[in-house]
Amino acid sequence: MSASSLTTGTNHHAGAAFPGLMVRDPDPTGSAACGPVADPLATLPAHAMAVNIEKEQTIYAEGSPAEFCYRIVCGCVRMVKLMEDGRRQVLEFLLPGDLLGFDALGTYDLSAEAVSPVVLHRYRRSVVEHLADGDPAIARRLRVLSAAGLRSAWERMMLLGRKTAVERIASFLLEMTARMPSGGRGGVLLPMGRLDIADHLGLTMETVCRVLSSLRQEGTIGMDRSVNGPQVTIRDPAGLQALACAARH
Repeated sequence: MSASSLTTGTNHHAGAAFPGLMVRDPDPTGSAACGPVADPLATLPAHAMAVNIEKEQTIYAEGSPAEFCYRIVCGCVRMVKLMEDGRRQVLEFLLPGDLLGFDALGTYDLSAEAVSPVVLHRYRRSVVEHLADGDPAIARRLRVLSAAGLRSAWERMMLLGRKTAVERIASFLLEMTARMPSGGRGGVLLPMGRLDIADHLGLTMETVCRVLSSLRQEGTIGMDRSVNGPQVTIRDPAGLQALACAARH
């Protein structure tokens, strides 16, 4: 599955020498002390190695050899495309249970960076491809995951191409509320900052701040600060859903 300047690690090869990584034996239960996560590759033998990555470290860089693929056990990862003039596009935020690097062809098309401390299960791509060649169930599961990634890409194209700033931010909040675990009191902790959100939605950080402040003042959302990031509470789900589908003038 595919789906932000690189101010994080400088490693350009996804090999054994990850900057700031600790490598340990994989947790056979898939919980890795971060709570149980459904493993979409549960049919694979125990060929995974667990790695811990610090916040703002690079997991792999765009253009580096695609030797490994990963499943997120804990934390948040952003997938980034860096333009020639230094601007960046955050194409996707990946969360526990999501995969990355499985769709690469020889080299990685995007950079993968840790938004928060991350635990990953790392698979050598050659092993996964060999297993898929001999197991139709694994091959079918990988095709389903690739199709889901393509569908997600089409949805992002619609969001960036046709939606207003208010619609984009409302859609993003609804998506994150659906995907993220509850942070308590009905709120959702967002690990990404407002610059990440802006680069994901194709907006300026000032626009993101202005729209979020407006939504909070109108009572559509609630926002509280915490040591782990902003906690957003959807106070008017129907109203936010309406904003995600129709521009407000």
